Amino acid sequence: MSIRESAVTDQRHRPQYHFLPPAHWMNDPNGLIQWKGQYHLFYQYHPYAATSGPKYWGHAVSSNLVHWQHLPVALAPTPAGADKDGCWSGCAVDNDGIPTLIYTGVHPQVQCVATSVDDLLTWTKYPGNPVIAAPPQGMSQEDFRDPCVWKEGDTWKMVVGSSVPGVGGAVLLYRSRDLLHWEYVGPLCVGDKAQTGEIWECPNFFPLGDRYVLIISPIPFGRAIYLVGDYDGTKFVPTVQGELDQGGCFYAPQVMLDDTRVMRWSRGRCIMFGWLWEGRSEQAQLDAGWAGVMSLPRMLYLRADGSLGVEPVFEVHALRGKHHRWVGVGAEPRTVQGDCLEIIAQFEPGASSAGAFGLKVRCSPDGEEQTAIAYDRRTAELSIDYTRASRSMAARHGVCATPLPLAPGESLQLHVFLDRSVVEVYANSRICLTSRIYPERADSLGFGPFAERGDAPVVVLDAWEMKPIWKDTP
Repeated sequence: MSIRESAVTDQRHRPQYHFLPPAHWMNDPNGLIQWKGQYHLFYQYHPYAATSGPKYWGHAVSSNLVHWQHLPVALAPTPAGADKDGCWSGCAVDNDGIPTLIYTGVHPQVQCVATSVDDLLTWTKYPGNPVIAAPPQGMSQEDFRDPCVWKEGDTWKMVVGSSVPGVGGAVLLYRSRDLLHWEYVGPLCVGDKAQTGEIWECPNFFPLGDRYVLIISPIPFGRAIYLVGDYDGTKFVPTVQGELDQGGCFYAPQVMLDDTRVMRWSRGRCIMFGWLWEGRSEQAQLDAGWAGVMSLPRMLYLRADGSLGVEPVFEVHALRGKHHRWVGVGAEPRTVQGDCLEIIAQFEPGASSAGAFGLKVRCSPDGEEQTAIAYDRRTAELSIDYTRASRSMAARHGVCATPLPLAPGESLQLHVFLDRSVVEVYANSRICLTSRIYPERADSLGFGPFAERGDAPVVVLDAWEMKPIWKDTP
């Protein structure tokens, strides 16, 4: 199926180095897998408009996680089939040399299988679909989706997102010898609806270090939560809970365990993509001809306190262009502007620092439009303030914040990826804040450090002009 790039009318806000389809609607990342040295990214896709509709699986391939090639649509609804109303989220596995997709068909929600014999280019659906036709009794009969599959010894395991009515979100555990015939084991983990939402969707379950991690996207919270704990083969008991990104637009992430030996990660890496939803009206999306962006690929690791650390994968360095550096308190970039930048700023707050400080990006000369990435020593919070990011009333405005306590003497490092309408912020390899902004003015391109009082305590400020990941990009 071809994708009409001519449908895209809004290039001002269209990211240049974050992945997205040529046009129309994208949401959840699906089916992340390495195959013969290539990374494959599938994604929820509606190929007919920049709004949500019956879901297909889009498909792209990369040799380095940052430069992508679009491939034909992998899955489309089959009329009168188990997925007639949409091919919803799922995963990909290597079944003894046979690439296999496990995904959800809807209305009702059931689990389906498809395989490929030509290195993931085309897919054949299992004629006996669905392989799981109904959720177990006692669980939600409407919410039963987004399978995550892995292998333990000779047994395949699967978790499916669901809920226990009146109790909270849940993930259900199944097992199989052949990926086609599944036995229900029981709930792997059940939450409290007040703490972790009523329904869990898009579960990811995987080992990390000597622990296990469960990632969920709870309804109605609209954010991605991780749980770290212990797993005995049938039950998962969490001991640590956190959020993967508190910038207000990161959802439905998927994780891939990378078997490439790189740098100090001799056992490979845990790589995550997430869907960055739009922060503008549906009409603005339709007018633009596109909606939805992937986050940069992120590497997760286990910190000493049991929480998850996060960093952008080192491959993004390949996108760096011209480099600029400023050193010293009060350093102010006056000659560099842009809407596609990577910025690293190191601050030394000091015990006596008062008020907020940080970076401002996409600033107009008179300050009418600006987005502030601010750290406040008084509250020990990091925030993205986009209340003045755009003059447009079609754009969302607000503030997103997260706690970031600094140890005595600890500096603050802000690692910012600015990509037109994406502001993706990493801080001290501990937290992420990702937001969407839509400046209207053509001159909203300035950036620099700021402080509420006195000079910003910046020590070093580096900026790179970032290259687009597509050829012939305007």
